[in-house]
Amino acid sequence: KAYVSALLAELDLERSLLAPRLETVFVGGGTPTFTEPGAFERVLGALPEADEVTVEANPETVTPALASVLRSHGVDRVSLGAQTFQPHLLEVLERRADRDTIRRAVHTLRKVGFDNVSLDLIYGIPGQSAGDLAADLEEALALDPEHLSCYELEAKPGTRFTHAYGEELGRQADAMETYFERVVDRLVAGGYRWYETANFCRAEKRRDLRSRHNLAYWRGRDYLGIGIGAVSTIGDRRWRNAPRLAPYVAASAAGQAPPREHEPLSRDVRRRERLMLGLRLDEPLALDAVRAAVDDAALARMTSLGLAEVVRADDAATVRLTRRGRFLGGGVTVALLT
Repeated sequence: KAYVSALLAELDLERSLLAPRLETVFVGGGTPTFTEPGAFERVLGALPEADEVTVEANPETVTPALASVLRSHGVDRVSLGAQTFQPHLLEVLERRADRDTIRRAVHTLRKVGFDNVSLDLIYGIPGQSAGDLAADLEEALALDPEHLSCYELEAKPGTRFTHAYGEELGRQADAMETYFERVVDRLVAGGYRWYETANFCRAEKRRDLRSRHNLAYWRGRDYLGIGIGAVSTIGDRRWRNAPRLAPYVAASAAGQAPPREHEPLSRDVRRRERLMLGLRLDEPLALDAVRAAVDDAALARMTSLGLAEVVRADDAATVRLTRRGRFLGGGVTVALLT
């Protein structure tokens, strides 16, 4: 409760930075649905209006009561951390939910009217076979989510997880590229648009199901982060709240901003970030906006190799990665930077 009070105090302190109407609000950074119900409702009730309001949830926390609370507070999109449907892999990840819990969570959200549900999946889990991955994709598709995020497992060096599964993680690293291609091929064949490196949305004519939160980030929009360790980027400034609870709560009690690290952003840094983030999308990126960050010789080379394509119309030009270039991803983007 003390943390929620501090969180709301920081939001009030920074509210003047917000536009009258926001593109997106995203409540995540962990599992907010584990928060005590009364405290969580306080957070939901304080959120500013936005075109899209997303809440992250673990499947085991989704009850009829929670689903109703989310709907009544204007949440219109839920992102479920399924990760995998395979029992032995859920055990590796130390997840509480099983496949029935995941299915039940989706059905519970549907019953109260949610028509925009996203599932997170992870590949490269120790012990995961190609067959396990294929089964995960089929089980996810059977639930007909509007959106899927599929991430390669990141195991940080020195952690208990890496110590326990280091050898298997090494073996999985060799299969990652193949797994990535399997994910893309199956979801695209299933009617999903591969709109960002790790994100897929159902292709519909009547509505755009791409995550507005994801798009805003990859398009270089300004954003305000609230909470411990949250990052904000507005104009030429970026700051990160310190990841410590006691100083955060103490600052709130004193009516002050929490301890922060500040980073000035030069025009060159913003351009380079715009290039790196924008090329993750399947939409073309205006070259004029990033021209100073692009190595023209490298761009010509990547184009000749079939990894990037440039389209010129009148005096304007755009660039994007080809399908092959997108599979290579960061390596191509880094090569394009001056």
